[in-house]
Amino acid sequence: MKSIVNIRQFYTPIQPAARKIGGNVNYNEFFPDVRLQKFIYCYWQLETRDKLIDEYKYRVDSDGCIDVFFELENPQENFVMGFSKTFVEFPLEDKFNYIGIRFLPAVFTQIFKINAEELNSQCENLHFIVPSLSKFIEQSFHDKLVAEELVQILDCYFLKVVYQNTIMSDSRFNTALEIILKKKGMLHIEKDIDAGISSRQLRRLFEFYIGDSAKTFSKVVRFQNILKANCLKQESKYTDLLYDSGYFDQSHFIKEFKCFYGETPSVIFNE
Repeated sequence: MKSIVNIRQFYTPIQPAARKIGGNVNYNEFFPDVRLQKFIYCYWQLETRDKLIDEYKYRVDSDGCIDVFFELENPQENFVMGFSKTFVEFPLEDKFNYIGIRFLPAVFTQIFKINAEELNSQCENLHFIVPSLSKFIEQSFHDKLVAEELVQILDCYFLKVVYQNTIMSDSRFNTALEIILKKKGMLHIEKDIDAGISSRQLRRLFEFYIGDSAKTFSKVVRFQNILKANCLKQESKYTDLLYDSGYFDQSHFIKEFKCFYGETPSVIFNE
């Protein structure tokens, strides 16, 4: 198995919109086996406690990851959602129980040798992308399983996958990826990344492994690091955060944040 960047030590993708879910809808994240944690950020479950009055809109914020997901009562229909440079809303029925696997950036491509650009901002039937994973999901899951059993089944499968297969990796891409993550997305791509390749080659590598350009990915990384910031309660600290994150224009910051999050930054800064 070739070495890949341990993204988790530099980057923590979060879904604050999901974590604020309450009422009759429940969202939980479960960490995989420690041996899988440089590949998979988490498994997640989104379910209704009781039947809802209306359909439900589930919002996913930009996080640079690729997710595989399926409905526990209908596992034969399973899907993969690629990198997205904007927030995405999924209209759901009035009753559901979804299970997901959130792969850290570039990992899905490296494990399954799939061109991530083909999934850019797309939600595709998993059967046409990774048939073996789709078949495993279809045959292994049903609606009687509890969370602990779900995690155990997923851990066993992915441990076999990552340790029995050669993980495709590119040292030039790994170098550039690590620089972006260490700098928290605050960098000038052409000036700050020295991976021994041209800007065109760098773009092609990021489109293949991530799904979009290094510049776009850096913006998502910066956005995610803003979400992690602890100083979100006071207006003065909000201003400091804006400039500390490399923004010099408040309107630019608000526009970009709304694109990734779906709402203006005041929504979370004033909570």
